[in-house]
Formats: sequence, structure tokens, C-alpha cells
Amino acid sequence: MKIIFDVQLATKEPIEDMPSEETLIRWADTALKEGGRDKESEITLRMVDADEIHQLNLTYRNMDKPTNILSFPFELPEGVDDMPFLGDLVVCREVLVREAQEQQKTLEEHFCHLIIHGCLHLIGYDHIEDDEAEEMEGLEIKALAKLGYKNPYEEQ
Repeated sequence: MKIIFDVQLATKEPIEDMPSEETLIRWADTALKEGGRDKESEITLRMVDADEIHQLNLTYRNMDKPTNILSFPFELPEGVDDMPFLGDLVVCREVLVREAQEQQKTLEEHFCHLIIHGCLHLIGYDHIEDDEAEEMEGLEIKALAKLGYKNPYEEQ
């Protein structure tokens, strides 16, 4: 399966610890396969500052605070069954770093978890209802394990 990541850097935050495109593709490939997608896929990853993600979170989710990641699935035009473009993932490195420290995780493992989580949203998974959350978390745990990361939902 071919995956294309279009990475946009819209922040002055340091990027030297940003995962390579190869790593992002490996993470997304694992998530998408675990979620049942095996077709060519294209994802835009936009790295933003806290102000931009705060504004997006307020506009699209009515939440007046910055968040770690937002997923914007591409809506297929009527009559079109499938296209490679899945949508956009918007990530705030500042929130990501803070959360990784608070949760005593490496930046890499937290970033991987969020990319997997976001990719699953892009292909239709959600966690609004308890049963949906359980299914999505199960897929995340399996994908993370395949990549060598531990279960992020276990108590430390």
C-alpha cells in the first residue's frame, strides 16, 4: 500500500525531533491496515503552534483550549466511492511535548499514538460512544504493539 504524507510546518517550534517522513508513513501504514484500509492513501500533516490549534479547536469543536491533534477527514464528492486523499491531521508540538512529559512517555511514542489515533479518525473510527471508544482503542493498542510501543491506556 502506498502512503503519501504532505508535511506542512506552520510553526516556529523546533523540528529537529520531528519524525522522518519514512517513520510517519510506517506509523500511518500500520494504523490504516489495522483499521481495514489497504488502498493508496494521502494525508496532510500540518504542524502548528498552540494559537492555531486553539483557534481550530474552538471553531470546529467548540473547545476553548489548545489540543494535541485534530483530524479533518476528506468528504468524498457525491457518487465517488473512494479517493486516495484521506484528509488532514493538525498537530501541535507544544501540547504534544507537554503531554508526553506529564504522561512520562517519550515524545516519539506519544507522537506515534496520536498519528495512529488521527489516521483511524480519517477512515471513519470515532470514540463518542463507549463501544466505539473500546473498538478504536483496541485498534490503537494493536497498531502500537506492532510498532513496538506499549499500551498507552494501561495505568503506569
